Amino acid sequence: MSEKIMVFIVDDIATTRENICKLLEFEPDLKVVGQAESGAEAVEKVKIMQPDVILMDINMPGLDGIAATEQIAAEVPNACILIMSVQGEQEYLRRAMVAGAKDYLVKPFSGDELLQAIKQGVVNEKKRRNVLKFEQKPQVQGKLITVFSTKGGIGKTTISTNLAVALAEKAETNVGIVDADLQFGDAALFLNLVPCATIADLVRDIDHLDNHVLSGYLMHYSDNVKLLPAPIRPEQGETVTGSHLSPILKTMRSNFKYTIIDTAPTFSDSMLAVLDASDIVLVVAAMDLPTIKNVKLCLEIMESLNYGQDKVKVVLNRADTNADISVDEVEASLHYKFSALIPSDGKVVVSSVNRGVPFVVSHPGTPVAQSLFELAQLVIGGDWQKKRQEQPATGVVGRFKRLFG
Repeated sequence: MSEKIMVFIVDDIATTRENICKLLEFEPDLKVVGQAESGAEAVEKVKIMQPDVILMDINMPGLDGIAATEQIAAEVPNACILIMSVQGEQEYLRRAMVAGAKDYLVKPFSGDELLQAIKQGVVNEKKRRNVLKFEQKPQVQGKLITVFSTKGGIGKTTISTNLAVALAEKAETNVGIVDADLQFGDAALFLNLVPCATIADLVRDIDHLDNHVLSGYLMHYSDNVKLLPAPIRPEQGETVTGSHLSPILKTMRSNFKYTIIDTAPTFSDSMLAVLDASDIVLVVAAMDLPTIKNVKLCLEIMESLNYGQDKVKVVLNRADTNADISVDEVEASLHYKFSALIPSDGKVVVSSVNRGVPFVVSHPGTPVAQSLFELAQLVIGGDWQKKRQEQPATGVVGRFKRLFG
């Protein structure tokens, strides 16, 4: 063992304590750090010394070994207490174990028996601590939220980046972004970040992937928002496969309460790996016939993949755009109710993209920003509809918003 086991001896007979010290003094892995001749003295001393092992005689005047063991087990829970006694009856053993002892040695015992009991007791105690550590500090299991569409130019990246920043504010927690549009991802551009390393670089370390390795590839937009960028050149995206994305997303899940995944408009193997891993898939639609047709096909494919409506949410972008088709007609065609309506605001959105500042930061009071905050609350699971009713929207946007809920 790399560190010495600290042993404390408790016995009211000085000769016994000396004999035990002699048994242990030639063992290089052990060190006697203290002695006590009564239970009361032992309780006070071990609280200060914090030994690994306590050898406790059971028969002592005043506070006996059983009572002292009970107190020490409560106040120094990491100590391994071994009871020593001339009585070998089952009743004494039972009482010692109930009090918190880890083993019971019947006097006289040999040096080998004592050493074996001490070392085995320490091993068992370490196992117990590891189990408790695992139970008390479970790994974080966050949500994976994918923003997806079968059509490019529909606003996925705008929604992804603004949703991530809105979530960080609403949930007051850490949020990660993965740009999984492996050939033409622009999330870094939308956040005014210049990638030094990308997801294509991370896959080279995939065999060693852990929280520490992942953190070296994340870009900091803010204290609570971090981005794993897409490859800089399209050909680099071919090096990233679904078998790479699955462990990457698993590690993101353990590091962030929410991870937003921006995607390519395709059902490739890599995108299917992302969709399968996701807790929520936000399918982005728009009020034009080609997009509605593609979204309908997309939803049919997701149904064939057994993605339920608890997982798939349809978001209508540019909801107040003048069209010859109504929201009700689109919902009837898709067999889905829109979970969120995002109004059109070209001036705010284009300015936001060109400056690399999400509009939930630059223009938080605008209807388009408020719709993203509402979408964030939907993802969080809060009472977002009630909040919307307390601050009703007016005009055309308001009428569209009142069509669902």
